[in-house]
Amino acid sequence: MPDDAPIPPRLAAPEAGTGTPPPLAGLGLITVFALLSLAIHLVTLAITPYGIHRDELLYLAMGKHLQLWRMGFPPAIAVLTWAARGIFGDTLFAVRLFPALAGALLTALTGLIARELGGGRAAQALAMLAVCLGPLFLHTAALCQPVVLDQLCWTLGFLALIRLGQRRNGSGWWLLGLAGGLGLLTKFSIGFFAVGVGVALVISPQRASLASRWPWLALLTAAVIGSATLVGQFRLGFPVIRDMHDLQAQQLYRVTVGGFLRGQVEMLGPAFLLAVLGLIGLLMGKSMRPYRTVGWTCLVTFLVLLGLHGKAYYIGPIYPMLLAAGTATTDSLAHNWRRAVRLSLTILILSFDAVAMPFGLPILPPSQMARFAGGSGLKDAVTSNRGVVLALPQDYADMLGWEDLTGAVAETWRKLPLDQQGQAVLLARNYGEAGALEFFGPRIGLVQPIVELDHSLLWPLPTGRLHGPVIAVGYSPEELRSYFRVVELARYFDHPWMVPEERNLPICVAKEPHPRSPGP
Repeated sequence: MPDDAPIPPRLAAPEAGTGTPPPLAGLGLITVFALLSLAIHLVTLAITPYGIHRDELLYLAMGKHLQLWRMGFPPAIAVLTWAARGIFGDTLFAVRLFPALAGALLTALTGLIARELGGGRAAQALAMLAVCLGPLFLHTAALCQPVVLDQLCWTLGFLALIRLGQRRNGSGWWLLGLAGGLGLLTKFSIGFFAVGVGVALVISPQRASLASRWPWLALLTAAVIGSATLVGQFRLGFPVIRDMHDLQAQQLYRVTVGGFLRGQVEMLGPAFLLAVLGLIGLLMGKSMRPYRTVGWTCLVTFLVLLGLHGKAYYIGPIYPMLLAAGTATTDSLAHNWRRAVRLSLTILILSFDAVAMPFGLPILPPSQMARFAGGSGLKDAVTSNRGVVLALPQDYADMLGWEDLTGAVAETWRKLPLDQQGQAVLLARNYGEAGALEFFGPRIGLVQPIVELDHSLLWPLPTGRLHGPVIAVGYSPEELRSYFRVVELARYFDHPWMVPEERNLPICVAKEPHPRSPGP
């Protein structure tokens, strides 16, 4: 069989394109690409000039203060960081190994989906290449954040929908419930996937399945697996509603339709053409008729996030599915056209990925990355969540300066009289600062930090009257004088690459709180 020939479906398939190859056939190619993905991230870990990300510091704190049934966030990332630190210690390798493994699994799932859709080895390889080397997926697997886990859960859900299209109802519905439950433990955005699936089932021929017990068993399975998230939200009064309101008010209102659409092309480059081809194939292709539900799910979620002013990367989880469908669709082309289209797409995708790789992987030192980003002309890539144009992409800026900040606080703490050092309390303005003090502080003897009320579940405010000085990070002396009689500005902290809100931070020492003062 030629390398680019489609793998024949099972003879028992109801129609062409709805069957699957033998379970272990062709998995060697998928394994190779998964290992390539893992190797890329391990090499990046060995050479990166960047440190731990602001959000990673939060997730590390969540893992340290793990309360599985009482967390305002889906707890999977906290469990992951708790396990990573327990096994590998407080190292960058520990923080980022599991995301790298998730990225490898995402690559493998993409190849598996292309194979399930009838794509041959060449189709599988092109789909996995687009995910393995694509800046969007490189970036999400390079950081310990829920995003790559979210992409993995959505892709697992799409595999379940494909199984349903193949009339494999039992395994398909159970797999869909598993994907939904794991997604609920990972990121609230799994709700958009659920909306897409629900609408797709209603408007597709598979709506008849809603009269059976299977969809409801899948829903129950998802709720049971994701119960820690649901219970935590219920016990805390559904903080997700407040968080979504704040996100909309502070960040999402800036996202325009044009910016969202432009972001898709900037994230994927030429692979976006392959994704569009995949969507067309799923919605209109004859051989893809059994998978209309998959196509409608992708389209509905895309339109929902577009209408809600979601950030461009929010829709990223649909692309492994669409890329796999796009490569499988090329198998329906005439032989000469098939080879020409695949070769052209491969060259375009590899060229784009090679040029854009510094946006996907933190490999260039800050000064070089700033020059590269400035010369790229991609203004959106260096625009912060607050709409400020930075020298570096915000994720890169958020990986710098935290250990230096901790050192500056430690220097202030050491200047306190010895009898006050043991009673000192650290007060941080946000979770990045508090997370840095907690992660790096114990190495130099700093005490447990506390943070503003928004994250008081992680860093509880002290009860009773403060007996020692408060070292406050990010609060101006004027703010602190409303709560303390004595306030001394110890120093300002600055770092050239951090985001503006972390530049020129005041570090103050405050003493003698006013009676009944609740604190800042």
